[in-house]
Amino acid sequence: MFHAHAIDWIGSHAQNPTPLVLDDRIRVFCNVRPPLDADGKYRARVAYVDLDRHNPTRLLGVSDGPVLALGRRGEFDEFGTMVQGITRHPDTGELWMYYVGWTRKVSVPFDWAIGLAISRDDGATFERHGKGPVIGATPDEPFLHACPHVRREGDLWHMWYGAGIEWQSEDIEPIYRLFHATSTDGIAWRREGRPFLPLAVDDECQTTPSVFRRNGRWMMLFSYRYGTDFRSADRGYRIGCAVTDDLRHWTRRDDLAGLVPSPTGWDSGMVAYPAVLQDGDRTWLFYCGNDFGTAGFGLALGDG
Repeated sequence: MFHAHAIDWIGSHAQNPTPLVLDDRIRVFCNVRPPLDADGKYRARVAYVDLDRHNPTRLLGVSDGPVLALGRRGEFDEFGTMVQGITRHPDTGELWMYYVGWTRKVSVPFDWAIGLAISRDDGATFERHGKGPVIGATPDEPFLHACPHVRREGDLWHMWYGAGIEWQSEDIEPIYRLFHATSTDGIAWRREGRPFLPLAVDDECQTTPSVFRRNGRWMMLFSYRYGTDFRSADRGYRIGCAVTDDLRHWTRRDDLAGLVPSPTGWDSGMVAYPAVLQDGDRTWLFYCGNDFGTAGFGLALGDG
């Protein structure tokens, strides 16, 4: 397990681990929380952790600070940035990071939108593609766009992401589900405008998709939880699974997810935010445990 306190400039958390192979190392981007700001609130930032590619339990280094600046006053990412999707552009070699920008609201606590930032130094620093998001509010998707996973297959880009369904008035907690969009350039996206997975629990929230190919089929791991009382161990995040042959029509198969909470320890009450890394003949699963990744993230080795 990587402990968040290994990064001395943060206060807590190492959420949404997002791994990328770089020569002899695995660079794992993650979302951290520096100390509270002047308003007494957190502003999530993106950092990275370098792990030994041949022994990912060995820490090689951490970023000296956030790799992406916050937006300016009034912009969609003024109050926080969170990574979820990193992909290397097949034509330019640049790293494209799809990230979540935070905005603070009045009647509800926050809103999210999905931005694009680009790195030309293998992820040491990123610059925003523009001042606004690439996925934001529309008449059919009015709020809360987050946790994008992006990959290009042939000439078509795919994005799987979370989008808000409603805000529950009783405790002002959002309900969000997984959606799909496609693009020819990775910037302008055509959305399908509807959730694509069935539900397994009451008022289910779905997030953090990770898509990969295994045994001739596409698979997706994702997080899901109950819509209320989700900080309790029996209603918190679990890892679900879905399968497809065409990247569009998915069949839910949570029995194939392969990871459940441990009997005791840091991931005994929650398993969340899965990210699959296939490196040669090894398949690694990076994930967070109790309290939404407060302590850090862990990894598990797949069985084939």
